[in-house]
Amino acid sequence: MKTFIAAALLLAPLFPAGAQSSVPAAQPSASTAALTLDSSIEALMADPAARAVVLASLPDIASSPGYDRFKVVSLRKLQPHSGGLITDEHLAAIEAGLKALPAG
Repeated sequence: MKTFIAAALLLAPLFPAGAQSSVPAAQPSASTAALTLDSSIEALMADPAARAVVLASLPDIASSPGYDRFKVVSLRKLQPHSGGLITDEHLAAIEAGLKALPAG
């Protein structure tokens, strides 16, 4: 939890409170096969199977105080701004888990 609180603080300038995103709200995916590291975090978390994959590597991401600010970006785009809290190993594990999910 502490790591994602720190990440939220690091990311706050990128996603100011109250800022409106031009990214449409994520809808649950008809096919988990379409979800990748380039999907928005919100889209990943909306799909139960993908959510489980993400939470296995990053268990505190959804409870992070900054979640509402960074959920509109992908894990791949968020990583460089995470202060090392999202590692290449996290992304590799999530990517492998997403690829292993059965097609919808």
